[in-house]
Amino acid sequence: MALEIAKVEAILRGFAILLLVSTACLVGLDSQTKFVIFYEKEVTYRDLRALLVLVCVDAGAAAYNLLQLISRWFLSAWISKGNLKGSYRFLSWGCCLLDQLAAYITFAVHSAALEHSVLVITGAEVFQWMKWCNRFTRFCFQIGGALTCGYTASVLMAMISFISAFNLFRLYSPKIFLRLKGT
Repeated sequence: MALEIAKVEAILRGFAILLLVSTACLVGLDSQTKFVIFYEKEVTYRDLRALLVLVCVDAGAAAYNLLQLISRWFLSAWISKGNLKGSYRFLSWGCCLLDQLAAYITFAVHSAALEHSVLVITGAEVFQWMKWCNRFTRFCFQIGGALTCGYTASVLMAMISFISAFNLFRLYSPKIFLRLKGT
């Protein structure tokens, strides 16, 4: 059963990496130039601070998942040889907490980017923010696609976090609180 869970976790991490990298690339490489009242205006992700943070966080989360994927592969080789005995519990705690942190941060950043994007679509006359999507439609559609990929990656990372929690808490006894099985 543990081997199947490890395979599912590896597949989920692989898809999360692909989606996070595609989100970062879609947002980071998106720009559009239009002639607006006497000058050319170029819109990029740097114009919206939430999108700048989104690119950085998605690149970091993809790197984290890649490192976890590689470390799990090496860790499974060490465990099969018997080199890693007592510290597996601490590694499980660390992986579980880092997986939850990565899932929460990516979801929060995608939500902030979505909120900022809604303000770009609707505008806010009180703050004198103009609507961009009626002028820069391709930019807005590409950001919308990137946010869809990002939210899908956030859901996959939440599922990875559930698997990490399962892998952690199956080490403990169901009858005695925080007592390891076999002790």
